[in-house]
Amino acid sequence: MTDLRYAEHDDEPLPAAGYRTYEVYQRERVAESSNLLAPRELIGDEMLTAPYRLLTILREHHPCYRDWVGNRFWITRYDDVTSILTDDANYESRSKRWFAGRPDLGRDLGAELPVLWAQANRIDAHVVPIVERMIDDLDDESGGKPDLASAFAARLPLELWGAVLDLPGADLPGFAARYWRMQRGCGWDPRAQRDGWAAAEELARYLEPLVDRRRVEPGDDLISAAVRVELDDGPVAAADIVATIWEADHETLHGGLANMWFQLLTNPEQLEGVRHDRRLVKFAWLETMRHSPPVHNAARFARHEVERFGRLLPAGALLQCSAAAANRDPRVFADPDAFLVERDDLCQREPRGQYRADGLPSGIALGLGRPSVHPAVPKDRPRSTYALVRDVAVQASRMLLDAHPGIRVAERSEPVLRSLRLGEMFACWRLPVEW
Repeated sequence: MTDLRYAEHDDEPLPAAGYRTYEVYQRERVAESSNLLAPRELIGDEMLTAPYRLLTILREHHPCYRDWVGNRFWITRYDDVTSILTDDANYESRSKRWFAGRPDLGRDLGAELPVLWAQANRIDAHVVPIVERMIDDLDDESGGKPDLASAFAARLPLELWGAVLDLPGADLPGFAARYWRMQRGCGWDPRAQRDGWAAAEELARYLEPLVDRRRVEPGDDLISAAVRVELDDGPVAAADIVATIWEADHETLHGGLANMWFQLLTNPEQLEGVRHDRRLVKFAWLETMRHSPPVHNAARFARHEVERFGRLLPAGALLQCSAAAANRDPRVFADPDAFLVERDDLCQREPRGQYRADGLPSGIALGLGRPSVHPAVPKDRPRSTYALVRDVAVQASRMLLDAHPGIRVAERSEPVLRSLRLGEMFACWRLPVEW
């Protein structure tokens, strides 16, 4: 394939592979010259508990920051992040299994239409009874002071997985424990990685008899839909179901719900508006995805040498795209650090690069993957993951508010947002409430 950079000089020999990248690296300084932050601050405790000061410095002074400590480039402005997310010609994403060191574990069937239909239909059919049961349990098990982060936000996505896979109710706690260990195995900690591998293998062994049974007696669940998918390299196995579950979003629903209720309960004037107008629950969710997204960063890798931001990004370069920084870009959003449910400079659709629905941007939700290229309300396929997660979160929150309109933060509790480990979701992990 001809290298277009040299197409006008066919009589000249092409440079040796990798030479240009090597030369650029030799000429770059070991670190960015800045007295505004120290490189190691980007892997320090402040990034776990209060990262926005450092992210603001990057966005306003170093929008493409060469982080030699983390061996990556930080991309922090809204237009830059959204353009990279939608540019598949120059950048690629890699799977959770790749980051966990197990790219060979199964095949991800998440893009197969039968699997998408099964997931959406099962969620739509079961979300109301699941939330009703959860709300009843909040009253029964907590003495009137439940922890909304663990008993509601964290529990809902796991209950939905039980419904989507049609798991026996008694098996759900074991599934949830393995699922959580598996998700935490996608980070940098080698011990967590090994624990994630073990959990994935345990889950595959658990699912094997279910896969065999659904082949013979199919239902309308995701496993039944998956085993009917015809693949060129062999029939669907339990490892493929595990890979599909592993790659699906978990952080956005769990962390997004916890963060939305944290913001509402700690901003009483915003909660009061939502109490009086249930329509605003949807806007509260959209504002949470902008102001307090649970997934702060996503990695994109340069497919080849790319000239952007006044730099030559080498092939394989890791670009750390920061939704936390981009969603508070003052070039795009007015008063970006304020949580405003009735914000008028935010639209309800996915961010699709430089295209902005109704002339307005939307919050970047990196946990949901690349923005959908399909219409907002497709006719021949289920709605996007972005829309599905939004609808579940809004419906569950409205039901909770209907059941307990007087909900408030429990006395003497001080909930916070934080990450448990670098690279993991930024969320509210404890949110004690009372009615």
